[in-house]
Amino acid sequence: MTSRQFTPRRSSLCALLLSVLWCVALTAQAQQEPQQLIEDNVAALMQKLEGRKDYYAAHEEELESLVDESLDDVADFRYIGASVMGRYFSNASPEQRSRFVDTFRKTLIETYAKGLVTFDYRDIRVLDNDSERRYEDQASVDMEVVSTNGDVYPVVYTLHQRDGEWRVINVIVNGINLGLTFRNQFDQAMRDNNRDIDAVINGWAPDVATDELEEGGDDSQ
Repeated sequence: MTSRQFTPRRSSLCALLLSVLWCVALTAQAQQEPQQLIEDNVAALMQKLEGRKDYYAAHEEELESLVDESLDDVADFRYIGASVMGRYFSNASPEQRSRFVDTFRKTLIETYAKGLVTFDYRDIRVLDNDSERRYEDQASVDMEVVSTNGDVYPVVYTLHQRDGEWRVINVIVNGINLGLTFRNQFDQAMRDNNRDIDAVINGWAPDVATDELEEGGDDSQ
């Protein structure tokens, strides 16, 4: 697998999308439909960032703490961790599974929080989706992020319902499936480390992508 590091612009875009998730957590309610949940809180995101970029840029630890506390209520990290580990999940011990989830969460927050205030956007809009769900406990929400230079980045959030609440389990940005990207990275790291899962966990860092977000990808992969 050919891997590339995220540029500051790319990680900043991902940070912006991640920040939508922690803003959703502030008012998440089980009875809300996924689309309405995301739509209501995009406004909350924009309000929180308005005039505060310089402050958060100078207080990265505060921003990381805020993201960390809020993600509990919106992202299903255990589901995401198992998906990223893929075929290696069944052979991992309970301790290794928990440790990877914790490591994945920590490194993701550290990486994306740094770029949160550096992506210049003009608009964030949630698109109408009238299509019927294939499964009652699964849903997707389409969104577009418009940068100040007019570039449009399509985004798809995948959610599932757990314990009566909707939780985000994946994000596709401009056709690039981030969950699949991280799963490929984990698989390659296992091969590079002779299937030593502890070594992979210890060296994990979410800084690799298989394609460039701005160029886009094929979300059917």
